[in-house]
Amino acid sequence: MQNIRLRKIQNKIKSSEGDALLIVKPENRLYVSGFTGTSAFIVITPLESYLITDFRYVEQANKQAPEYTIVDYGSDFLACLKKCLTEHNVKSLLFEEDYITYAQFQSWQNSLQPIQLKPAKNIVENLRVVKDKDEIELLHKATDIAEQSFRKVLNIIKPGIRENEVALELEYQMRRLGATGPSFETIVASGIRSSMPHGVASDKILQPCEFIIIDFGAVYGGYHSDLTRTIIIGKANTEQRKVYRAVLEAQCKALDAVKPGITCHDLDDIARKHLAKYGYDKFFGHSLGHGVGLAIHEKPKVSFGSEEILLTGMAITVEPGVYISQIGGVRIEDLVIVTDHGCINLTHLNKDLIELN
Repeated sequence: MQNIRLRKIQNKIKSSEGDALLIVKPENRLYVSGFTGTSAFIVITPLESYLITDFRYVEQANKQAPEYTIVDYGSDFLACLKKCLTEHNVKSLLFEEDYITYAQFQSWQNSLQPIQLKPAKNIVENLRVVKDKDEIELLHKATDIAEQSFRKVLNIIKPGIRENEVALELEYQMRRLGATGPSFETIVASGIRSSMPHGVASDKILQPCEFIIIDFGAVYGGYHSDLTRTIIIGKANTEQRKVYRAVLEAQCKALDAVKPGITCHDLDDIARKHLAKYGYDKFFGHSLGHGVGLAIHEKPKVSFGSEEILLTGMAITVEPGVYISQIGGVRIEDLVIVTDHGCINLTHLNKDLIELN
């Protein structure tokens, strides 16, 4: 699969204003090469491909990136890079403008003269937007691991334990089931803390009759899952049931509308307008969702300000929420794959309000 991705990048370079592309961003590096090490630079020309690393990763790189010429840069990366570029008569080198710092740019430009560095935006990211079969399988596995872990963790949730105990157990279960780690710092926000959309787990003690938002995910094969469920210990009151129902209905309406050709703005608007019927739209302050893949947040941005169009093969979250300060909040999130006629929901956890005894 990396072979196909490499050829696509080389075709992009042929039609660009540069002679070669330098890839440093870890997610892009993994996508085009399959290399999982933490230190490497990739150089791609229309005809050649190099993975430049240090002694620690040479053996690993040879195994994981057979399409690439592996180069040990020794003690001077920039000298090695310049030699490689000069040998291929590279006069202009494209670089990832959203990842390279200004200090790096200055240092590299000075060391590589007369080769000119040219900023390039989203060359690899635009290919990553649409997932192939292998990527979808990894996303499915990452989601399955997260779901199995959540079901196990429900058994320990009770009054008196702390939010961070729930998060720790969830992350332990995900690793036990094969995840390399959590997709992000696990969110467990209960009571009035649940009005904070990104209320990461704290030492707050869980209490009866409070909403608990649990937002979590697993990384498997480099790919992330992302899902959220809101539960309660004991029985929900009338207002809590109303808020939960409004969010669930908004999510279901948005899920039903996912299809190729719809704009991210219009999809977001469907959920937002439904919440407005309950008077809750003013408490929904974040985007409806985002792309997921090698990064937990990637293109497209499913928001009220985005004119991006959904395409078959995109992986996006659908996660409306209502957050009322000093009272609490509800969020329900699924990860879906856009198909020719709608979407496939990778998330299979029950979405009825879970009321734990």
